[in-house]
Amino acid sequence: MSLESDILERHELHLLIVDDDDRIRELLRKYLTRQGYRVSVAASAADARKLMKTLTYDLVILDVMMPEETGFEFTAALRKSGNIPIILLTAKGEAQSRIEGLKLGADDYVSKPFEPEELVLRIEAIFRRLGTRSPKTKVLFGPWEYDLQRLTLHKNGERVRLTTGEEALLTLLAKCGGAPVSRYALSEKIKAKSERAVDVQMTRLRRKIEDRPSEPKYILTVRGHGYRLLTDNPT
Repeated sequence: MSLESDILERHELHLLIVDDDDRIRELLRKYLTRQGYRVSVAASAADARKLMKTLTYDLVILDVMMPEETGFEFTAALRKSGNIPIILLTAKGEAQSRIEGLKLGADDYVSKPFEPEELVLRIEAIFRRLGTRSPKTKVLFGPWEYDLQRLTLHKNGERVRLTTGEEALLTLLAKCGGAPVSRYALSEKIKAKSERAVDVQMTRLRRKIEDRPSEPKYILTVRGHGYRLLTDNPT
């Protein structure tokens, strides 16, 4: 595993959403990603099992009413093999379902329909109980503040507009907490055809951030490797 991948694994808590409703899966994937979480999705318990064979997750968000294997059945199976936190998505007003889920070992539940913000608060509450940090949402460097949720950059309170590519590069650098990020990882992030394209984009980003782009103070070149963001709050 590369250094940047190892750092991201530590700083981005990884959530697994299991729901047979395509719309809900996509809504939650987008919203929770904006909140700074890594997110994987599965349409069934069987799909979730395949993912869990190769990846480690910090929390599972699990729909109760799924065909073939219900959320209750999957919860019971997960509890036989470990203690991963589980939040159940239940139909509104089904008190007995909530009770059954909690008896099977679920940590919490959210009744449909729900506001994504409520789900985030419940996720954060579980991680607080476990002593697990929620993802960092803002990164500071000099007069700059980069919001990892909104993907917005401000200098002394004034917003500076970024292109989609610049947002992607700055986000990856910021999430790595000051550690070097390879050109390859950055090129994958922006889907560039070559690592040279990363250098071009980085030059443009420096022009927006650095007072003297030729002598950068914040986006530093790591010779023979890539770049790093010198932040005020590395973690």
